[in-house]
Amino acid sequence: MRVLHVFKTYHPDTFGGVERTIHAIAKGALAHGIQSDVLSLSRDPAANTVEFDGHMAYKAKLDLEFASTGFSREAFSMFKDLSAKADVVHYHFPWPFMDLLHLLHPPAKPTIVTYHSDIVKQKLLLQLYKPLMHRFLSSVTRIVATSPNYLQSSEVLQRYRDKTDVIPIGLDEADYPRAAQELKDHWRSRFPQPFFLFVGVLRYYKGLHTLIEAAKVDADILIAGEGPMEGQLKAQAICAGLTNVHFLGAVSDLDKAALLELCTAFVFPSHMRSEAYGLSLVEAAMFGKPMISCEIGTGTSFVNRHGETGIVVPPEDAGALAEVMMMYINNDTYRIDHGTGAFRRYRCELRAATMVQRYCQTYSQLLGRC
Repeated sequence: MRVLHVFKTYHPDTFGGVERTIHAIAKGALAHGIQSDVLSLSRDPAANTVEFDGHMAYKAKLDLEFASTGFSREAFSMFKDLSAKADVVHYHFPWPFMDLLHLLHPPAKPTIVTYHSDIVKQKLLLQLYKPLMHRFLSSVTRIVATSPNYLQSSEVLQRYRDKTDVIPIGLDEADYPRAAQELKDHWRSRFPQPFFLFVGVLRYYKGLHTLIEAAKVDADILIAGEGPMEGQLKAQAICAGLTNVHFLGAVSDLDKAALLELCTAFVFPSHMRSEAYGLSLVEAAMFGKPMISCEIGTGTSFVNRHGETGIVVPPEDAGALAEVMMMYINNDTYRIDHGTGAFRRYRCELRAATMVQRYCQTYSQLLGRC
């Protein structure tokens, strides 16, 4: 069997949450006898068309970008050729240009779309895009939501509930090497007291302004990552006179592993639906860490089950966030129990192998082989 994945960007141009999901599926599917190709756009397609962990990452020339949507004339012919070789075409939503590829060159074979997120920010453009979006979603064979929470809360998905399945996103422990003791000792010497960790891109919907408001606790707050909100967040911390909020910038995978092992708990205060799942929470669960997140009706509350793997608080509630952090500092039982529950949840529901097996079963069903 051969599967073509389609998304706006991919390795080596970018490697965010959707790209990592595609990679995990393509890599894991090899063990099930499934070959994969990935089609995306690139400013340098010749250099960035590469083989990657047993599959090809093909790139069409990016001609222009508008409202985070890439467009490419070359992509039409490449999509037509690559989809002709595939048994199943697997789209990753949202990418409005992808809808055009599908509708102008219908693959005439089973199609599946992983619905990663509603379009949240571009509300005006969404009204213009809706007819194309619904035509696309109506025409695909199967839709996959990444959590039951998102399926329940998305008005778009509710319209297609009869052909929508749920397959949670999972990660592979093998992709996360553990840090050496020397590196952990280095970080512990820098931050000897209890600390709470955030890892991610510093974007508008991450709720980090609330985390800084809640930082008046007897612990350090470590913020790992870069992004457009960095300057504003640093200014907020300085204005508040906080000396326990530390911006680490981008960290290596080994440094991230060390920090995940050492942190008291992982804090993920995203407050808007733009945070559709939260792979950083899956990483924290993999390391057996209790999690603090916000109830925003998305997959974050699927990964972090309130009272079992951590605590879910209302969005933008600095008081509630601070209260939970103090609870984990002062109550070892809660911290240990929730950390154990987080790792158990990872092993049962959030492993890449579980996700891959479910997708491979879906592919086979689409082809009538099951």
